[in-house]
Amino acid sequence: MDLKVLLASDNRLTSIPEAIGNLTKLHTLDLGHNRLNDLPESLGNLCRLSRYLYIHDNRLTHLRESLFERMTQLRYLNVSINRLTRLPESLGKLAGLEEFHADHNPFVGLPDSFHRLATLQELHLRGTGLNEVPDQLRPLKNLRLLDLRGNDIRKLPEWLMELPKLWKLDLRWNRHLAAPRWLKAMEKRGWRVLL
Repeated sequence: MDLKVLLASDNRLTSIPEAIGNLTKLHTLDLGHNRLNDLPESLGNLCRLSRYLYIHDNRLTHLRESLFERMTQLRYLNVSINRLTRLPESLGKLAGLEEFHADHNPFVGLPDSFHRLATLQELHLRGTGLNEVPDQLRPLKNLRLLDLRGNDIRKLPEWLMELPKLWKLDLRWNRHLAAPRWLKAMEKRGWRVLL
């Protein structure tokens, strides 16, 4: 089948058939704002997904480890507002990922493989329960925007200053965060810091 775009959001879907894995020419898939609590294993066959995969606002408690194994061209991924307690290691296979949203999920860390996302430019981790900035972000030299609002972060690592392209750091609603002195210096260098 030659279908390239599938928009199935806001349909109260509770499941997706395994046959979706036959849509191998899809480059855009929107399954957001449904009632999904699982995704079919065959979703991992969609190796041509490149524009975006949107599974925001469902009831997912896990993502299969195999899900991202073949999605190396995917540029935008949104898994926000689910019930994910962890993210799969296969996330690190998304070699072309530029923007990732995982807001409002109850996980407290990122998979070890996250440091491989060398093309990542935007990362949104609002309200995830993080109590520290994950070390896996340190190698991400293309990161421009880091949204850590509404977590429980108490201290910022100095290696944030080593991220050459970072210009926006959103830290609002981290009640116990003590802003370090070097943050002011980074603002003078052009960072936009929201506290």
